[in-house]
Amino acid sequence: MVCPGIKVRKIKVNGIITKSRLPNTDYVINPYLGCQHGCIYCYSEFIKRFTNHREDWEEFVDVKINAPELIRVGKRYRNKRILLSSVTDPYQPLEAKYRLTRRILEKLVEEQPKIEILTKSKLVTRDIDVLKQFEDATVGISISTLKEGYSRELEPKASLPRLRLEALKKCKEAGIKTYIFISPIFPYLTEMEEIIEFANPYADYFMFENLNLRATNRRKVFDFIRKHKLELLPEYKRIYEEKDDSYWDRLKEKIKEIGESYKKEVRIYFHHERLKNK
Repeated sequence: MVCPGIKVRKIKVNGIITKSRLPNTDYVINPYLGCQHGCIYCYSEFIKRFTNHREDWEEFVDVKINAPELIRVGKRYRNKRILLSSVTDPYQPLEAKYRLTRRILEKLVEEQPKIEILTKSKLVTRDIDVLKQFEDATVGISISTLKEGYSRELEPKASLPRLRLEALKKCKEAGIKTYIFISPIFPYLTEMEEIIEFANPYADYFMFENLNLRATNRRKVFDFIRKHKLELLPEYKRIYEEKDDSYWDRLKEKIKEIGESYKKEVRIYFHHERLKNK
């Protein structure tokens, strides 16, 4: 279950539930620090500067081994929305061994917060029995492409796209609220409408996030574009180096139209808009 080259360390932490600055989220829980999925577009690497790790972000995982013990029952979190997770995947491969996410959920059942799961892993279906014990539980499946070849390069250790869609279906059929999170959207590459068509019967709503490039992931993403779609490189430079937002502005309007055609709620989280409003 441990991937070659991954340094796994068991650590103890002082707290596990953190107040959130994310929209529509009160608290977040990250059972792990680091992530085995190794997504080349990941922008959570900034967290590394708060650790003692010298390895690359995808080369280590700290397992917060005492996390379930830190869940205190006392109605403090009743009806508060708790997201698992914000800077790691709660169902990365190590979860099959350590079961931190499952044990945390089991401890939270009595508290009855509003639980939200966001993952790229089919492993989430293992815990359907626990999720069904919450009055309000939502599972979001993140997906960026349907092409397995692209997926294997972009997110090497995540479940294949078709397996994620099967997990979405199983959660929906179990009576759990679900959404598809099309993230990150790669300009001119992500098959947005095709993903929506596949996911629509099993998703209560759609969420969208654009590809967010930072110093930590820009080179990897540009190398991927050079390798697979060299003809798109000028467009990526225009969008990201010249900071031309017209592509995202057009896409936002298209997403709204899609939501209306499917009669589904759409939630759009485009990073450039937050920057413009600062």
